[in-house]
Amino acid sequence: MTSPAPTDSVPPQLSAGPRPAPGPAADEGLARRLRALACTAPLHDLDNRKANLAGEYSVYGMAEVALAAIDLVTLNMDFDTGADHDQIVARLIPRVAAQAPRRPAGEHERVARWVLENLINVGSVDRGFRAVYGTFGPDGTYVRRDYDFKLLEEVPGPGGTVYLRTTDEAVNVLVGALDTDVTSAQIAAEVKLEVLISRGRLADAQLAAEQARYRTVQYSETLRRALDATRRNVRAVDWLSAVPDMIAEALDHVADRYRHENAILTNIRKARDETEDPEHKRRAAELVDIVKDCIRRHTQLQSRLLEAGPLFRAEQDRQAFATPLTTSGLDLYGHLVSPVLPLPLERALRVTDAFFARGTGLRTPVSVRVGDLVDLLLTPPVEREHLGAEMPEPDLIATPDDSRFSEEQLAAATDLLDLPHDAPRRLSGLLADARAQDPELPYLVALLAVHAASPPVGTAYRQGEPKLLFAVDDGTELDDHEFGGADLIVGTALLDAAGMAAARTEAA
Repeated sequence: MTSPAPTDSVPPQLSAGPRPAPGPAADEGLARRLRALACTAPLHDLDNRKANLAGEYSVYGMAEVALAAIDLVTLNMDFDTGADHDQIVARLIPRVAAQAPRRPAGEHERVARWVLENLINVGSVDRGFRAVYGTFGPDGTYVRRDYDFKLLEEVPGPGGTVYLRTTDEAVNVLVGALDTDVTSAQIAAEVKLEVLISRGRLADAQLAAEQARYRTVQYSETLRRALDATRRNVRAVDWLSAVPDMIAEALDHVADRYRHENAILTNIRKARDETEDPEHKRRAAELVDIVKDCIRRHTQLQSRLLEAGPLFRAEQDRQAFATPLTTSGLDLYGHLVSPVLPLPLERALRVTDAFFARGTGLRTPVSVRVGDLVDLLLTPPVEREHLGAEMPEPDLIATPDDSRFSEEQLAAATDLLDLPHDAPRRLSGLLADARAQDPELPYLVALLAVHAASPPVGTAYRQGEPKLLFAVDDGTELDDHEFGGADLIVGTALLDAAGMAAARTEAA
């Protein structure tokens, strides 16, 4: 029996054409990593841009200061308020000073404020960051997408104050995750914390406790944004299924966390009391404070969760039965400016007078009640000095004359530029005539000629000037050893009545 001759066989998956790129579902993991990388880019950019600061700032680790700032804002903000800007700067200064203790305190404060302002992204219009990353569409084509995010944002507070709050992206940068489910991350962090404490690894347990606290803050932010959106527009939030499910899940989460955190607190205190190592005692004491803060935040979150249902019903009633607006807003340009511009002046004045007479609002009278009017009339006048109070003698200081050109030079330049209206001249010729009189005079003539390139026609007309100096560039280059640019044509134009009178004289 003979075997068939070997042939060059090609696997079917290789014989076909090139496979399309993976779709969005398969590419989601890469997109998550790209967004995670984008969230850390502003921190790396701080170290790249510190060379632009005036001075030597290479000694400072700006990304380290930025992470400390995000940490401080996250731990100092509350459910309803945020962290104070100046307080965060004051707490950042010791961190900055530790990096360069011999530098002045003013420089430490400047570095702290610079890092905080760059995390807010003060220079941009919307105070946010944008990164561009690519994914594959359903048909396998490569698509570039924009990822807009913020790290710190300014939110208004009571009394006109402004607070700082961290965003989800900032918390993700801090704990090293992106788009993580808050509930599962919280449970994993607390189980990890309990295991580490039971094994006596308090240093690692402190890091796990801090991460659990950041997840609690993130859960509170999710609820706060849903309630804020409800106050603005109750229809923008899914109160039929999404938010009620989230509230029920969060209440179960809080109850479960209470049991875990109280058990963890008991284990920490036991480890603190039984250990003889001073470092373990210090770590255990810090863990007690962190877990107590977690319990406080969970208590606050539970109270807000219980208030969410009544708030939704109150906002639904308020927004559903609110009186709709019956008047439309005034389009000042479309309703007033655009129709009035083509009209003659006398007709336009009637329209604008009527608009401004009714558009300035009501004037509140001095006395709106009869009792106030009677008190005002019966109050005796206050006796005054005949000549008034004595005026203090002013201490006058003569202002030094620091002008470059004298009155004589201004008069000479004015005479040179007093040209007939029908005989303009080149700037080069005027500069030569000025140089023959005074070496400094050409600078003043050139200054007046450049100023005449954009003459104030309206101002001169309102002031009743008979003529106006103008300068025009016709493309000729100025050939002068002191000045460069265009060889302007300088002339004098007659204004209105003066020009008409001259035209009548020439015609006659």
